[in-house]
Formats: sequence, C-alpha cells, structure tokens
Amino acid sequence: MKKDIHPDYHPITVVMTDGTRYECRSTWGNAGDELKLEIDPTTHPAWTGGAQRLLDSGGRLSRFNKKFGNFGL
Repeated sequence: MKKDIHPDYHPITVVMTDGTRYECRSTWGNAGDELKLEIDPTTHPAWTGGAQRLLDSGGRLSRFNKKFGNFGL
C-alpha cells in the first residue's frame, strides 16, 4: 500500500436529535469532535412511517386517479 494517501480514521462522538450520544470511528472532523445530527432515524418520517405527501406535478396524479379511480379489485 502507498503511504500517506489514506485519511485519518479517528474516534468521534455522534449526538442524535434527542440527545443520545454514541462513539464511533470516522474520517469526519478531528479526533474527539462531536457530530450533531439535524435529521436521524428516530425522527425522520422515512424511517418512522410518518405522513407522506404525493406531489401532483402537472396534474398527473389527478389524471391517473380520474382514469383508474373506479378500477376496483
């Protein structure tokens, strides 16, 4: 392997949005830094199953519902 081409891999502290802390190793920042997350799996709707919105760009969704709305199984 070539010398001095790999980033420094050091311990950091990750702080979740609810204040939970855990230590891991990363190439981010410097040794001992804190990485404070703004979005994490405990609060983001993608992981918690929160409300979702469908964006109707150009009326595509309404046209689809109009065409296939009465198509029952």
